[in-house]
Amino acid sequence: MHVQVARIGKPHGIRGEVTVQVLTDAPEERFVPGARLVVEPERLGPLTVRSARWNKEILLLGFDEVSDRNGAEELRGAKLFVDSDDHEDEDAWYEHELVGLKALVGDEEVGRVAGLNTMPAQDQLVIEAANGEEILVPFVEQIVPEVDVDNGFVRLTPPPGLFEVNSPENRTEPDDGEGER
Repeated sequence: MHVQVARIGKPHGIRGEVTVQVLTDAPEERFVPGARLVVEPERLGPLTVRSARWNKEILLLGFDEVSDRNGAEELRGAKLFVDSDDHEDEDAWYEHELVGLKALVGDEEVGRVAGLNTMPAQDQLVIEAANGEEILVPFVEQIVPEVDVDNGFVRLTPPPGLFEVNSPENRTEPDDGEGER
């Protein structure tokens, strides 16, 4: 099974480097020179990492197969994947492993995992509640102390009000500056 670890952004410089949106907790292990990455769309890969370096908080990657800015531009928007069997971490779960698991509070089923939002500060489980609402739950040990993929559940210990605060009717959209007139 392939797991997405990055999305390619814009070219950087003239030597074929690209910026990437990192979607893995271990970029220093995933993006080492010589690493082979599966690419979507397939016609653009596979790619072999030539170089990986940080420019402020942005990861820049160079690939053996790309030598100039034009080649880098063709990669814009491509997704990079690794084989999940190659990198096993017992405290890490991939979205495909979590989706469909029962969400339990105590022994009561409150919904099912519908997705995983990978965020810069912390990940969020997307729980589809019994009433169809999507609830965002911080994927931290204090709130999700148990993940049991083999038995098909995640156990939640949400603080009071978490399901109400994170329900769609209580979420606020970012201010686009337009405001009401």
